[in-house]
Amino acid sequence: MTDCLFCKIAAREIPAEIVLETDRALAFRDINPQAPTHVLVIPKEHHADAAALAQADDGLADDVIKAAHAVAVQEGVAEGGYRIVFNTGPGAGQTVFHVHAHMLGGRGLSWPPG
Repeated sequence: MTDCLFCKIAAREIPAEIVLETDRALAFRDINPQAPTHVLVIPKEHHADAAALAQADDGLADDVIKAAHAVAVQEGVAEGGYRIVFNTGPGAGQTVFHVHAHMLGGRGLSWPPG
């Protein structure tokens, strides 16, 4: 997609603080962090939301979640606990319609989330 913010980040057309890259996923720091560690993990291939990612049915969702875990380990929050969140649709707070996982850690995360 030519007007997708995250596609442009994946194509290196827009700068981002990249913390991890695999063949099929890219992880970068959120510009409005909600926790000491807040990294977005995206597939490099465009899918609008988590439902579309699940329907891709080629292991891409696994790759995104594995990348999120690798970021948690790399950032030192895996042992203490972290959260992976996919917002799907505007009612859930999704504002960029390129599926992305929020990997949050480094502080206590209450339940239920806000």
